[in-house]
Amino acid sequence: MSSYIALSSTNADPLAFDRFVHAQQARLTSGLSPSSFWLACADWAIHLANAPARRATLCAAAAKQWQRYFKALLGEHVVDPTPQDHRFASRLWQQPPYSLIYQGFLLAEEWWAQASDGGPEVGHHNQQIVSFAARQWVDIFSPSNIPWLNPEVIEATAKTSGHNFVVGFHNFLNDLHDTLNGTPATAHGFKIGKDLASTPGKVVARNKLIELIQYAPLTEVVRPEPVLIVPAWIMKYYVLDLSPHDSLIRYLVGQGYTVFTISWRNPGAELRDVGLDDYRRLGPMAALDAIEAICGDVPVHGCGYCLGGTLLSMTAAAMARDQDHRLKTLSLFAAQTDFTEAGELQLFISEGQLGFLEDVMAVEGTLDSRQMAGAFQMLRSNDLVWSRLIKSYLLGETESTNDLMAWNADGTRMPARMHSEYLSHFFLNNDLAEGRFIVGGRPISLNDIHLPAFVVGTETDHIAPWRSVYKLHLLSPAEITFVLTSGGHNAGIVSEPGRPHRFFRSQTRMPGRPYQGPDEWCQTAHLQDGSWWPFWVEWLDRHSSETTTPPSLGAASNGYPELEDAPGTYVFEH
Repeated sequence: MSSYIALSSTNADPLAFDRFVHAQQARLTSGLSPSSFWLACADWAIHLANAPARRATLCAAAAKQWQRYFKALLGEHVVDPTPQDHRFASRLWQQPPYSLIYQGFLLAEEWWAQASDGGPEVGHHNQQIVSFAARQWVDIFSPSNIPWLNPEVIEATAKTSGHNFVVGFHNFLNDLHDTLNGTPATAHGFKIGKDLASTPGKVVARNKLIELIQYAPLTEVVRPEPVLIVPAWIMKYYVLDLSPHDSLIRYLVGQGYTVFTISWRNPGAELRDVGLDDYRRLGPMAALDAIEAICGDVPVHGCGYCLGGTLLSMTAAAMARDQDHRLKTLSLFAAQTDFTEAGELQLFISEGQLGFLEDVMAVEGTLDSRQMAGAFQMLRSNDLVWSRLIKSYLLGETESTNDLMAWNADGTRMPARMHSEYLSHFFLNNDLAEGRFIVGGRPISLNDIHLPAFVVGTETDHIAPWRSVYKLHLLSPAEITFVLTSGGHNAGIVSEPGRPHRFFRSQTRMPGRPYQGPDEWCQTAHLQDGSWWPFWVEWLDRHSSETTTPPSLGAASNGYPELEDAPGTYVFEH
């Protein structure tokens, strides 16, 4: 309907038709700007056309790759996949002729990686786009994706007499049905409030952007200082309250803490003009008001995850500027405050890309999470796209959904104004780190934050690379305990005690100590096996007072009655 309205209004706004076209393009490109892509390709091609010596070098490199392939034909093993590439790990790929097929592909892949490097004359951002696009196109032609070249598919076909393709087609129809109907994976075996987000509690506050959930105590006594969790608005909060065994919220309540969490609303077009400062004001600031009314005049342990951590850092800086002392500590999980090295996500952030997204959001009023998810998946297309398609459609394997996968499929939208402000002020211009971001008419500085901070980065994070998260050491003079844990952006945070093969490094930088770079930090940090959750609770304990009786759920006399049982209503919005 919103697209129809935009198209019908072209007489009033001559640019409305362009926005409508861009919105339709975005459905096919996962929100990526075709113009930005072709400009990057033109930059690369023009410079390559004007570099005869470089073209000669590429020809020589191609000849060398052919020489290596001839050695492979003679029985020599000449190339191995990278440690992150699991496409050819099966024993079947190690036998001729398949060993020759995949080695030939890897040699071609190496050459294209070299060819897509346009040299120092090509703009850095354009170079990143071309290299990324070349990698995506080469991956399409991987022999693992071609049924008659993939020995695993051939073996499965022989064993099942082709039934794997029947099951695969059935899996394809199911996926198509879910995509067209917007069915989240939670409909397949997981129920919110029962299997997920089941920690007992009450909704004690609600406004147009959040529901605030207070969890019922699981211990007879609690620390006086409550914990406020600020999740990212691009995700449902229950990533931190999955199944009971891997729920960080349940674990924290079980350790004797009063826990509050924000459950963000899934906004529609009616909230298109809600801005980033509205998220601060109606999010953590409104939550702190409610917590003060319920728990009394006690400071709060603030905890932010991903974009929620960025928002909490912004909030803490504004509170420090305004002499608001209601926060006692900061805990930031996979949260960036400096965006100069924000990883491969910077591929999708430029002035042209931002203009394209603003046109899309002008039509729809929001940015759909599926468009953002498409960009995230392309960063790890081998693992998140192709390997899944091969297993599901070619091998006929029915993928079992775990709780984290179910949550991951249950995304949220983002209001147009807020998302535009976030991308332009943080990703594009780095205003938060450089002291230019305005809150309440005045700039804020992260240098004003002197609260003890517990900061977690994850080793294989493609969304908030840990070296980018580490940059808080350059921005705040406070005591910072930095933890680097195994896993990625989500699995590294959802890392409950008892999970095998988990480890983390940790080290505390006290105020006034010299800066230590991330690589040097890795060499001197303490390595420890297991989950980082108990280590975090020990840190919270050191910054908390002696235990006392739990506060009541809500405070009706102060205007915060129990509204309904957790997980509330906003979490069910799709």
